[in-house]
Amino acid sequence: MPHLVILYTPNIEAETDMSALCRTLADTMLKQRDEADKPVFPIGGTRVLAYPAAHYAVADGKADYAFVYLNIRMAAGRSEAVKKKAGDELLADVRAHFAPIFEKRHIGITLQIDESPGLVYDGKHSNLHPLFNKT
Repeated sequence: MPHLVILYTPNIEAETDMSALCRTLADTMLKQRDEADKPVFPIGGTRVLAYPAAHYAVADGKADYAFVYLNIRMAAGRSEAVKKKAGDELLADVRAHFAPIFEKRHIGITLQIDESPGLVYDGKHSNLHPLFNKT
C-alpha cells in the first residue's frame, strides 16, 4: 500500500491521457514527506490504477456528463496534516490534468483517502519492496 484507484466514465478517454495522469499521481505520491522528512509512501507499494466504468449513470442523464473518482487506500499511521497535504497536492494534479476538459464539458471529480486501521484483512504478496529497500 498505498493504492490509488481511479474509476472514470469512458466518455472522456478520447480527451485525456489516463496513463500520464497515473504517472503524475504516482510521482506526486512518492514526493510526499512527513514531519520527520521521511517518505510518506513506500516506493514498492505505490500503485496507481485507472479503470473506465463499463456501466454508469451521472446526474440526471440529460447530457454527456462525466466523472472521475479517485480513492487512495493506505495503511494507518500518518498524521492528519500529512494526509491533507498529500490529498491537496494530488487533487491539484488532477485539477490541472482535467482543466482542458472542464472548459468543454461537465465533469465531477472526487478524491478520497481511506485509511486502513488494521481492522480489515490485508493480504499481500510482493517482490517489489526488496528492490527499493536496499541500504
